[in-house]
Order: sequence, then C-alpha cells, then structure tokens
Amino acid sequence: MNATATTARGAPLAAFACVLVGASFTANSVLGHYPYAGSQFLRYGLACLLLLPFTGKDATARLRGLTPRQWARLALLAAVGMVGFNLAVIAAERSAEPAVPGVFVGCAPVAVAILVPFLEGRRPRRIVLYGASLVAVGAFTVQGWGRTDGAGIAFSGCSLAGEVGFAVLAVPVLRPLGPRLLSATVCGLAAVEAATAGLVLDGTAWLRRPDGTEAAALLWQAAVVTVVGFVCWYMGVQRIGAERATLFSGLIPVAAAATAPLVGTGSYGAAQAAGSALVGAGVALGSGALALLPRRSAAAVEDDARDQGRVVVHRTVPAAGQPHQPGAGDHLLGADTLAAQQQPVLGAPGHGDRDAGDVVGEQDARTGPERVVEPGGVDQRERLGDHGLG
Repeated sequence: MNATATTARGAPLAAFACVLVGASFTANSVLGHYPYAGSQFLRYGLACLLLLPFTGKDATARLRGLTPRQWARLALLAAVGMVGFNLAVIAAERSAEPAVPGVFVGCAPVAVAILVPFLEGRRPRRIVLYGASLVAVGAFTVQGWGRTDGAGIAFSGCSLAGEVGFAVLAVPVLRPLGPRLLSATVCGLAAVEAATAGLVLDGTAWLRRPDGTEAAALLWQAAVVTVVGFVCWYMGVQRIGAERATLFSGLIPVAAAATAPLVGTGSYGAAQAAGSALVGAGVALGSGALALLPRRSAAAVEDDARDQGRVVVHRTVPAAGQPHQPGAGDHLLGADTLAAQQQPVLGAPGHGDRDAGDVVGEQDARTGPERVVEPGGVDQRERLGDHGLG
C-alpha cells in the first residue's frame, strides 16, 4: 500500500476519534456531581468488557508474550494518558476556566511533533511541525484564554503531558497487540487504577449508583467514545504514525465548541469559526491530506508496487517531490514517436510473471522487427496514446 492510500485510510480514523472525544466533553458536563474515580472505573471497566469479544482468539498468547517493560508501559499509559489526564483537567478547572487546560491540550501536536522524532533519533518533519503550530493557534482561537492561577497552569500542564503520553507511550506496544487488544488492555488497567485512586482519595464514597442522565452519559462515553474512539484512534496511529495522528487532536476543542450550544453550555461564534478554519488548515498541511488531491505523475506511478513491470523509465527520472528538469533529447512521447524509436533486440525477454499488457519487442529472423503483444494485452498505441505514462 503506498503512502497516499495509507493516509487516505488513517487520517479519517484519527479525525473521527478526536471528534468523538470532543463531543464527550459535552457529556462530561452532566457528570459534574458524580465521583470522578467512580465514573472512570465504570467507563473504562464497561469499555473493556465490550472490547474483549473483538480482541481475537490469540489475545491471551499475545498478552503473555509481552515483556515486563511493555506491561509497565501499558500501566503508565493508562495512568498518565487516561486516568491522570482526566484528573488533571478536573483539577485545573477548580481554579481555572475550562479554556486554560484546553489551550494546553491544543499544544499536544507540537509537543508530539518534536518528541517522537527526538526519541527516534531524527529531526522533526518541517511540514508536520508547521501544521502542528497552525493547529495549536487554531485551538487557542477556538477556546480563548480564561482566568487562572499557578495551580491551574500547573494542572493544565499535567493535562498536556497526559495527552502526549496517550499517543507516544502506545507506539511500541501497538504492533504486538493491535488496536483492539491494546484498547481493551489499557481500559482494564485504567479501571483498576481508577478504583484504587477512588478508594485512597474518597473512601467508600468513590462509587454510587448513577441516575438516569448520568447512566446515559457514562454509557455514551464507554460504548462510543472509548470503544469506538480508542480503536479508531490507534488504527489511525498505526497507519499514519503518532506525529500526524496527534494533529487531529486539534479537532477536540472544535467538536466541543460545536456541540456545546446543543446543551446550553456555550456558544459558537466568529472566533470559533476562525479557529476551526486554522485547525483544519493545520491538519490538512501536516497530515498529508493535501496529497490526496487527484494527481498523477511518473513518480507516483513508480511508488505504486502494482504498477511495477509496466513502467518504462526514459533517460532521467527526477527524485520524488522534485520538479522535472528537461534534458537533452527530451520531447513529448507520442504513439508515432514511440513506434519510430523502437529498436530490435536479439530475443524476447522472459515473461515468467505473465503480466497481461506488457509490451515487448522481438527480432524475427524471417520478417524483421515486429511488435508483439502478449495475449490479453492491448495495443501499445492504445495504451500510451499521446499522453505518455498514465
């Protein structure tokens, strides 16, 4: 699968997951009086149970194959990127307006665009870094900046660390577990960690029976935001990498701002619209979505494994992404030109691949140079026409 096809499949998954998370902030508004640890325990515990039937028959074997270091990474992912992230946001909002932790979380794409290359021993990709900067500015524009103090800023920084950890810590364990088993595992660990934190912080009051509205919100967060959202997110990370996938976290405040008016907890005006446009531009630039526009070039054909064996390379081929520089003898490739420039060879090359449509030239001892088309192929003039490759 080439890079363009991979982006086309991974980008919508990451975007959809982040939109679900942003919409979940609206559901959080009706859980303000429910014990925090208890809500996290119910959310992640139920999500784990819902995910288990889809983890595969070899799930137990894959879990047994994990090293102690990988288990520690999973536990840290659940503690920092899930339970800790939500706890930091709630703690920040005690002394700061919700926009403050939201702005910090909006900087996650920039942090990931720098941190992931650093951990891999390479330089950040400029295009991703530029896109991440646009996303951060757009997130700030959508939410603005509210009242805060030192504690609010500190806890907002912790929420940023949680968002970054949720993406970065998962990368090494995503391959051996896969998106569904990884999601089920970290949800189970997060449920245990939330229950432990609840018992330590709130005692016996950490869990109670939710009312109808709270139960509906918890069910939405567990079944839709966590089960569907987490699996889509990690499938997106698997396809386009953590750097580009985290760009879509800029859609979280956009989705939150768009859905807030539905429950009367906010408004959507010119600032939100302008910020949403900046986020969209940053995502399109950094994620490679602009490359999905219809484009056909010799370089694109060369990158597609399915087209190998049907590509004739003339003289020079520019590097991918570099403009073509006409050289001596270069001219338009037409049907008559190609026929006139054919040169006989001593014998037809082997065609063990039996690829229908390949055109070969063969020297016939009695009749001279002739054009031979394999069975099932098409005439060379019909295939190339007057447009060259493609």
